[in-house]
Amino acid sequence: MKMVNGSRVVVTGTGAITSLGHTTRETWEAVKAGRSGVRRVQAFDPSGMPSQVASEVVDFKPEARLDRKEARRMSRFVQFAMVATREALEGSGLQITEANRDQVGVIVGSAIGGLEQIEEALTVLKERGPSRISPFTVPMMIADMGAGMISIAIGARGPNYCTVSACSSGAHAIGEAFETIRRGDATAMIAGGSEACVTPLALAAFCASRAVSTRQVEPQLASRPFDLERDGFVMGEGAGILILEQLDAARKRGAPIIAEIVGYGATADASHITAPDPVGAGAAQAMKRTLAKARVVPEDVSYINAHGTATQLGDVAETLAFKDIFGEAAYRIPTHHQPRASRPAM
Repeated sequence: MKMVNGSRVVVTGTGAITSLGHTTRETWEAVKAGRSGVRRVQAFDPSGMPSQVASEVVDFKPEARLDRKEARRMSRFVQFAMVATREALEGSGLQITEANRDQVGVIVGSAIGGLEQIEEALTVLKERGPSRISPFTVPMMIADMGAGMISIAIGARGPNYCTVSACSSGAHAIGEAFETIRRGDATAMIAGGSEACVTPLALAAFCASRAVSTRQVEPQLASRPFDLERDGFVMGEGAGILILEQLDAARKRGAPIIAEIVGYGATADASHITAPDPVGAGAAQAMKRTLAKARVVPEDVSYINAHGTATQLGDVAETLAFKDIFGEAAYRIPTHHQPRASRPAM
């Protein structure tokens, strides 16, 4: 499929670190086996909180994957981003040289950034005073440090920033990286998202908003999107990184072509600070715009990677958006896997 305007953009490498595995392959094998990464929180004692489960990255030893000194100066979310990037670059075979470094950029989204650093610094401030605050607090807490540290490590001098748009941060990073290559501002982009937000403050805050699942007995079944018994989402952490390249450049160097990105659309509900538009108008418009730019009709779509918040309002609004755009095809296009013995929301 050819782009109407601009360069064609392909994916040539992937990297991931998740609750299911520390690489793309490990994660994908766990997904195919139907394993769940949701368990009782291990990073801290969640006793007393309504929700005590999360999708955590366990047994992660940053010093084994990164330079020990540098790792100590990075937030957990930056460590995740760095590890996933290295895997993606290795799989892609893309090398950053003096000849191409100005044409390689980095966009890594993070909704929260180094929240654990903020929590730790506030404790130090209250208990030990301002003079004991680490000089690395600021560079460890700001959300842009994922993209920044990656560019420093590999020498990429193209467009570099962080997308911060809540649950869409990583997806927006990939979409904006796609557009960056398409308009000619780069030949390759490192793009994706990274989060390490399973902290006491974050979990307590989401509990207060009543947005997270309180299913403690069977944590592996806590996330139940589009299910009648859904009771909220499950907090998670990890990173996913893609190497995007201009097609001709990728072919010229013999890069592995994993997939092609053909369209991207972004909109807003302009509705409410937490609740979606009741009929999913913003989501529908984003999908409509994407399909139009890609010159794809609904019948060509074979899978929808839904938001699937498993909230009472969110799932209904998203379902209505799918039906609005895909019509009858919405009933046959698979989205998230349904838990066994589940009952559909609509």
